Amino acid sequence: MTRRRFSWLVPIMLCAIARGLLAQPADLAARLDARIATQRDANATLLAELGAIRSPSGQEHQRARRVAEQMRAIGLEDVRVDSLPNAIGRIRGSLPDGARRAIVFVSTLDDLATVAAHQAAAPRPPYVEGDRVVGPGTNTSSTTVAMLAAAEALRHAGVRPEHDLIFAAVAQEETGLVGMKALYAEWKPQADAFVDILGDGRSITYGALGIHWWRVWAYHTGGHSLTGGLPNVNQGIARAVDRILALPQPPADTRTVMNISMIQSGDVFNRKPDSAWFSLDIRSLHAEQIARNEAAVRAILDSVSRETGTRFALREVQLTAGGQIAGADTSRLVRTSVAAARAIGLEPRLGNAGSANLNVAIAGGTLAIGLGGERGGLRGEPGEFADIPAMQRTARHVARLAAELGRRPR
Repeated sequence: MTRRRFSWLVPIMLCAIARGLLAQPADLAARLDARIATQRDANATLLAELGAIRSPSGQEHQRARRVAEQMRAIGLEDVRVDSLPNAIGRIRGSLPDGARRAIVFVSTLDDLATVAAHQAAAPRPPYVEGDRVVGPGTNTSSTTVAMLAAAEALRHAGVRPEHDLIFAAVAQEETGLVGMKALYAEWKPQADAFVDILGDGRSITYGALGIHWWRVWAYHTGGHSLTGGLPNVNQGIARAVDRILALPQPPADTRTVMNISMIQSGDVFNRKPDSAWFSLDIRSLHAEQIARNEAAVRAILDSVSRETGTRFALREVQLTAGGQIAGADTSRLVRTSVAAARAIGLEPRLGNAGSANLNVAIAGGTLAIGLGGERGGLRGEPGEFADIPAMQRTARHVARLAAELGRRPR
């Protein structure tokens, strides 16, 4: 009789439990948003502090130490600064070793070399003015502060993910993605995904554009103009440049580009130089197309060398690997990021041609995305600034993404 009397309660109780389970993510997202909002002024102040630290590529040590200090203050575990220097901390997952994976969030520590010069010449350090943090050094650093703000909100909310959440501010992004390469080598065996934080998520890239930069040197006998027109290193340069730029390229959807933008030769009117160089910028979504273009360039240089006696040498400037991962566009990583962007009021544009730290992971076969979008303006100029609302949106996106990706799919 008792069992029959209360049997009608069972479906109601099950529905209530289901509603409670479904409400937990929304409740957590609200708490994360609220915490990030209350920390707005603290985040802006931290950005002004980080932006004041000169951090050209290869000289990021002071900024890395300050980031690590903040990581410890918000309660991240295993915080360290490596030799590059990358600043790394984590929220450790609850699953046992062997079952626990990692989601790695990445921001950039270094600035363009011009930023350091503007910092030295600035009449005052970066400062908060309304919705902006103004001053050279603030634009790129806003992504690091957004990452730290997201990590702090997760810690404050008591989030205990099942998988490790790694937060890394990496060095030498501007000079060959050096910090990211070291980070990737360390975490590749355990990482399910990398998230490159570049903005608030108005754009989300899941593929990488390969970019190879070369300096092509040319050598021949120099001499005074009165010795005659030939031999002349500029004849070899001219023929090579003309033929390289005339090479046919595949359809536009491969994003293949061959560009020569700089030619340097000679310094006076009445002397033939004995050396000269030109830049070579080769890009494509497909590594094999880059390789084909490089082979074609070498063939042209060999041909011109036989015709003119000019000696050529290709010297590597920067090789940024690219790639595409099958199914990346419909992966849980991309779908979760799109949902996070929409939840904070953005409609993201999706693309497969990223070019930043994410390239390293994608080229290595690991899923990665780049969160692009607003973060300020006048980067690399004396009036550089970071947009505080954009930084806050970035933090909200990262926090939501970390909370979801830290859980095993249900």
